[in-house]
Amino acid sequence: MPRRVGDSLYPTVLPERRISPLSRRQAIVALADARIALNTIANLVGRSLSSVRRWIRRAKGTGKLHDHARSGRPAIYPQEVRLRIVAFYCQTRPLPTCGRWTLRWAERRLQADHAAVGAAPSKSTLHRVLQSNRLKPHQSRYFLHITDPDFFPKMEHLVGLYRSPPANLIFFDECPGIQIRKRLTPDLQTDGMRKRLEEFEYIRHGTLDVLAFLHHADGKVHLECRADHKTDTFLAVFRRHANRFPQSEPLHYVMDNLSSHRGYPLCRLVAELSAVACPPEQQLCTTDKRAEWLAREDKRIVIHYTPYHGSWLNWIEFWFAIMGRKVLGESFGSPDELKAALEAFAADWNTHLAHPFQWSCDGSGLHEKAVKRFTKMLQSSAPQLELRILTKQMGLLTNLLRDYLSQVSKETWEQFADVLRSQSDTITELIEGEPGPRRKHNAQQAFTSLTEALHEYFAPTQQIAA
Repeated sequence: MPRRVGDSLYPTVLPERRISPLSRRQAIVALADARIALNTIANLVGRSLSSVRRWIRRAKGTGKLHDHARSGRPAIYPQEVRLRIVAFYCQTRPLPTCGRWTLRWAERRLQADHAAVGAAPSKSTLHRVLQSNRLKPHQSRYFLHITDPDFFPKMEHLVGLYRSPPANLIFFDECPGIQIRKRLTPDLQTDGMRKRLEEFEYIRHGTLDVLAFLHHADGKVHLECRADHKTDTFLAVFRRHANRFPQSEPLHYVMDNLSSHRGYPLCRLVAELSAVACPPEQQLCTTDKRAEWLAREDKRIVIHYTPYHGSWLNWIEFWFAIMGRKVLGESFGSPDELKAALEAFAADWNTHLAHPFQWSCDGSGLHEKAVKRFTKMLQSSAPQLELRILTKQMGLLTNLLRDYLSQVSKETWEQFADVLRSQSDTITELIEGEPGPRRKHNAQQAFTSLTEALHEYFAPTQQIAA
């Protein structure tokens, strides 16, 4: 509400807002330039008359509205100790191979052993040091590491498909193993309706699988709930969805690399629905050959596969996230109850909420990020790497060196080459310790190909040890 100041009405907005001191001082000067009375300015900005006069004088004299530098209280810990505190808290673990520091835990450990950082800071000091550097090592989030050696060609294919989509582009995936949980007591609403209380303990009533299709053109979803997602279940659901369209319309499906999505039974079904002859099973004897045939565009139904560890490229995953937030947090006493809720949400989505999703990511920066992440993994935890993941990573970087060299800076490649050279003995030990002959051969071949590709890139200026 406005209040009367002098002979006019002025709002009291400025003092009530959380504005910076500099902005407040700029307002004082601007109001003074507009010939507003000093007592009126003081009331508007919520400062005393002497403060208003002081800032007006300083603005006229020096033009500066910042506070003068102050010596402040001398720092208890020098910068060297503060850096050691940061290194201790962010780069060490409280237990030999695991654990995560808390402020109280770190305080007690440093009080017992001053040698770690050369001081015994309190809990509040630890917090201030971390906060001054904007560090929050207690926070974490999941990420999906790129492991497919052919990730980037597959990603480019899908991005091109999304930018120039066919008429019937459909995203498919399963959401398996959804737990059906009923809380022991109904939810309670607190006084004032501010918060809902949910019972912690629950009774489990099995699981349910959701198989869903998201249509690119309008964002509508076709959903089926089943007890499992075995091959026969998947094929029946796929057949019903494909039969919803006229026989003359081509269909493009995007899905992941689950075994049932690349099996010979799907090849037979796609051939039947496309009215073409299916090659004999001996001809499609591997998953790669079956995936290649399913992706061919000389038939009515075309399957486009996401890269391994590239589920975020499938748009149905975004809808599953929405479904999880809207439905799966509730209490259900049976599979039928959960099924009814999921089908009701899908129907309401298609009626009121469905919309075409917009794809904006083109993969810029992912090439360099993949190299940097693998460099960090090798540097910090090479002995803990699984050999199959290590093999795929080496294949990925070999392909980046040969096909996407300009997407990664030379400095990043130099850092990776240094780390690879320093960890070459560890990698060799991992390969030699592999009991499986085929996996051992693939790993050795990937390591050799990577070192040769680095030789070609740096030769003759730098030598990379195999």
